[in-house]
Amino acid sequence: MGWFNGWFGTRWYGMLYGHRNTADAASIALPIIQLGGLRPGDTLLDMGCGRGRHAEVFAKAGLIVTGIDLSQASIEDARSQVPQARFEVFDIREPFAQGTFNAVVCLFTSLGYSGDRTDDQHALDAAATALVPGGLFVLDLLNGEQVVPNLIPHETREIEGVHFTIQRKTEAGDIVKKITVEERGVQYDFEERVHAWQFEDVGGMLRRAGLVVERLTDGTCLAPFQAQRSDRMVIWARKPA
Repeated sequence: MGWFNGWFGTRWYGMLYGHRNTADAASIALPIIQLGGLRPGDTLLDMGCGRGRHAEVFAKAGLIVTGIDLSQASIEDARSQVPQARFEVFDIREPFAQGTFNAVVCLFTSLGYSGDRTDDQHALDAAATALVPGGLFVLDLLNGEQVVPNLIPHETREIEGVHFTIQRKTEAGDIVKKITVEERGVQYDFEERVHAWQFEDVGGMLRRAGLVVERLTDGTCLAPFQAQRSDRMVIWARKPA
């Protein structure tokens, strides 16, 4: 687990991605509920749930939500902020349940951080295993075909007195983001490395997991995916009944 450096559980991660709030989560969670035909009382597994912002929207809509994430700090925050859902520290590459959930979601690019694509295949296999027959799987990933040509190589931000320096590049099919945090004269260095996904790769992995792709949309969930224009791809798949 060398890729998991603790960055995702820090308060600085929450500061840098503070715009990824409940309103932002609702912009994808509510269409998933509507277009996926989910109803109050349905069970949903949120894989890579982070601090629970998507889980909160699903739970408020009446779904019975379980969130899993590898970050202990994120899970503790989620339990505090979303008491109506269940949260567990768990590696999404391992099977969490068998034939249990009406829906499984994996949102905000929670795949691709390991250098081994078989890790991602294991995660998709685990998602398929957790679903009831006929269950819905929704996978939200960045679109490498659009994101890579438009990378911003250098950026600085000042947030609540904390200085962030962000450097981005591509390396061996991955998008590498180096984050330097400076607070009260002390410097901390972190790295995000995520695969630059293309639909052809993901579609094959889903088929190998036994899932059938039904729909491919952009990040709004409402418009069709366009490989050269959409910065995100949302893949809708179902476990055969």
